[in-house]
Amino acid sequence: MENIGIIGATGYVGIEIVRILQNHPKIKINSVVSHNFVGKKISDVYPNLKNVFDMECEELNIDEISKKADIFITALPHGVSKEVIPKLIENGKKIIDHSGDFRYKSVEVYEKWYHTTHGMPELLDISAYGLPELYREKIKTAQIVGNPGCYPTCSILGLAPLIKNRIIDTKNIIIDAASGVTGAGRSTILPNQFSECTENFKAYKVSTHRHTSEIEQELSALADEELLISFTPHLIPMKRGMLCTSYANLTSEKTTSELIDLYKEYYKDEHFVRILDEGELPQTKYVAGSNYIDIGLVVDKRLGRVVVLSALDNLGKGAAGQAVQVLNIMMGLAECTGLSTPGLYL
Repeated sequence: MENIGIIGATGYVGIEIVRILQNHPKIKINSVVSHNFVGKKISDVYPNLKNVFDMECEELNIDEISKKADIFITALPHGVSKEVIPKLIENGKKIIDHSGDFRYKSVEVYEKWYHTTHGMPELLDISAYGLPELYREKIKTAQIVGNPGCYPTCSILGLAPLIKNRIIDTKNIIIDAASGVTGAGRSTILPNQFSECTENFKAYKVSTHRHTSEIEQELSALADEELLISFTPHLIPMKRGMLCTSYANLTSEKTTSELIDLYKEYYKDEHFVRILDEGELPQTKYVAGSNYIDIGLVVDKRLGRVVVLSALDNLGKGAAGQAVQVLNIMMGLAECTGLSTPGLYL
């Protein structure tokens, strides 16, 4: 059994990690750190865990928690991680980080979009981007893994086969994405309150969302050229779930069937990527509560355009589930270990 620590365990991402790992056959959660609930049982904060996982939350004391675990999953806001991760690295620990701090190859791009100094550029050389479908080999040996954002995971996996095979015009990619409210975390800011969200559907941070740069970085790497995209996020009045609709112009005539076959071949060895048959399109309820991403597509012959739809759980494959998939890779386990739960549907 591998001892794991979770820092930021009482946020939505942190508690989803707890929910998944408490039932993992090869992992023992040996430390849960929470800034707001020190000394309180985590099952008192989240009663669904009562008599299932009752560990007491502890304060952040790097030296003390370092004695309890070899790998730490950090679910902290960007910028905060720089106060924690260097000390854990000094103590010889491995890290899976959910902030944006280790998702970028360029410090300058990170600082431009996050409006803060990085603080740990010297650690980028021992880090990897945590998208297993693209960086599996690097994840195996990395000391730090930057877990991708939910929008980037959904968008990148949705478009990767088209870009890698040079089937679309990379100059005019448009992505419309919609996320459940948990994507904004557990904070009580006014826009996230029930009365503001329910029976409402809105766009936000149009053309300025920081995940734009993360998507551009990875799509540019796939294309081997610098790409710019038009990305518009939306808020759906639901707890969890994400649907991305991506539009791109084809460089030559293709049919829906041909592209679906291409996707199935591209992802044939990826357990958590499900390519839907022609005539089927993803829905969030198919993947809610799971680590799966469903992808479907339609070729609009009239416009010479392909429309790709991808759906995942923003707390699952978009965050906690993907972190556990990464953890399995780092430990040399089968990637699906502890992650076999299908979507909830209802």
